[in-house]
Amino acid sequence: MSDIYESAANSLGLFSSPCLTKVELRLTCKGISDRDALSKPDPCFILKMQSHGQWMEVDRTEVIRSCVNPTYSKVFTLDFYFEEVQRLRFELYDINSSHNGLKEATFLGSVECTLGQIISQRKLSKALLRPGGTVGKAIITITAEELTGNDDYIELSFSARKLDDKDFFSKSDPFLEIYRLNDDATLQLVYRTETVMNNLNPVWKTFKVSLNSLCSGDHERKLQCTVWDWDSNGKHDYIGEFEATFKEMRGAIDGRQVSCCFNLEMKIIKMHSFLDYIMGGCQIQFTVAIDFTASNGDPRNSCSLHYIHPYQPNEYLKALVAVGEIYQTDFSCLSPQVSHDFAVNFNEENPECAGIQGVVEAYQACLPKLQLYGPTNIAPIIQKVANSASQEVHTKEAMQYFILLILTDGVITDMADTREAIVQASHLPMSVIIVGVGNADFSDMQMLDGDDGILRSPKGEPVLRDIVQFVPFRNFKHASPAALAKSVLAEVPNQVVDYYNSKGIKPKVSLSGTTVEVFTGPLSSRVPRTRV
Repeated sequence: MSDIYESAANSLGLFSSPCLTKVELRLTCKGISDRDALSKPDPCFILKMQSHGQWMEVDRTEVIRSCVNPTYSKVFTLDFYFEEVQRLRFELYDINSSHNGLKEATFLGSVECTLGQIISQRKLSKALLRPGGTVGKAIITITAEELTGNDDYIELSFSARKLDDKDFFSKSDPFLEIYRLNDDATLQLVYRTETVMNNLNPVWKTFKVSLNSLCSGDHERKLQCTVWDWDSNGKHDYIGEFEATFKEMRGAIDGRQVSCCFNLEMKIIKMHSFLDYIMGGCQIQFTVAIDFTASNGDPRNSCSLHYIHPYQPNEYLKALVAVGEIYQTDFSCLSPQVSHDFAVNFNEENPECAGIQGVVEAYQACLPKLQLYGPTNIAPIIQKVANSASQEVHTKEAMQYFILLILTDGVITDMADTREAIVQASHLPMSVIIVGVGNADFSDMQMLDGDDGILRSPKGEPVLRDIVQFVPFRNFKHASPAALAKSVLAEVPNQVVDYYNSKGIKPKVSLSGTTVEVFTGPLSSRVPRTRV
C-alpha cells in the first residue's frame, strides 16, 4: 500500500462505528399563516443535519398545495448514534413555483432539535421560529418510530371504479390516502397518491412502501384507505374509504360485499432489493474522471489543488479514497478535457486500474507529465460512459450497472451539453456522482442534482429518473468518518433498483422472489365529511 493512499484512508477514518438503530421521522404542522387574503401557502419542509458547524440537507417532504395544516406522507429514515449529538434543523418553505424548486420559495421559519430529543419523547412538538428569530404560531410535530428487523418493500398499485362525482361542472379529481391504525388508536398517514384530474375511474401511479411504514411489520394491523376529491382551496371532499389488514389484502379474500358505488383493486408485488441484484451477478462498473484543467493550479505549487504533499493527501485524493473504498473493484480512470479525454494510466486500450490504490498510483504518476489547460467540459465523459451503458440495455438482464465519479474544481463550462447528456443517460443503467473540489461557486451544480426541480435538457425534455448526486467536498473537510462516501453513495442502491424495476428486469438469482396478488374489495361510503 502506498504511503499517500494509507494516509488518505487513515485521515478519513473509513470504518465508522455501526449505528445503534434506524428511526423513521414523520412530520405534521399546524397554524401556518396564509400567504395573503386570497391564497394559502404551499408548504414544504427541508430536513438538515449539522456537521461541524455546517447545515447539510438530508431530505425534504413533498409540497402540499393550499394547506395551512399539512400532514406529510414523506418519511425521513435516519441512523441514530447514541454516542453522538445529532443536531437537526427543519426549515419550512412556501413553494411558489410549479417545479417545486427553492429559488422562488419563501422561507417561513425553522426549528432545531436533536435526534435524541425526538426519540426520547417519541412525539416532539415545537413552535417554529420566524425569520428574525421571533416565535411564530405554526407548530411542527415530529413523530419518531424505531425500525424493526423487517425491511421488506412492497409495490402497490391502486385503482378505483365508479366513484361519486363531487363536482358540479366536471368530474371528481380523486386522490387516495393510506393510513395505519396505531396502538394508541390514532391514524398515521402512510402514503398519499397523486391527484387524477376529472376522472371517476382513476388509476394511480405505482409506488413503493416498506412493511415497517405500512403496518409496523404487523400483518394484522388495520389499514384505512380513504379517497378524496381534490379542491384547489385545500378543502377536499370525502368520497369514501375501505378498511382491511395487510394479511387480508395479501389473502385476496373473496366474497366481500361490494359497495354500490366503490370498488378498489390493489396489486402487491414483492420488490427486489439492491442485494438481490448484486448477489444475482450484477456488476458495478466504476469510472473515475479527474479534472486536470489549469484552474487547479500547477501541481508543483503548494497552493495547487493537485499538489502532492508527502504526508497530507490533497482533496482529490481524499475524495478518491473515500468513495472508491466502497467499491473494491477495478476502475476505469479518465480525465475530462476541453475536447477529449485520456486514460490517466496513459493506456487507452486498457484504462483500468487495479482497485482504488491503482487509481491513486496512476494519478500520482501522471501529474508530472501533464500540462493543465482549458475550461471544464464533462458532457463528453458522460457520453463515453453512456455509450458503454447503452450496450447493457440490449441484454435485457441485470448484468452491469455503470457509475461515473467526476472530481472537478469548478463550474462546468458546457452546461447545455451536460444537461442533454444527463437526460439521455437517465434512460440507461447509469448514475453520475460529482464531487466539487476547492472553493469555487458550485451553485449551478445543484441544477444537475435536481434539488431545484426536475432537470431538463435545453429542449425541455425531463430526466426519466434522478441519476445525479452533487456534493461539494468543502462541506466534508471536518465531517465525521466516511461522511463523504455516505453522502454521495447513499442514493446508488435505490437508483440501481429503480432502473431495473422500471424495466421489469429481475435479478438472475433472486433471494426474495416475486409474488403477485390482486385484491378487490369495497369502499364504504360513510357520512360525508370535509377534509381541512
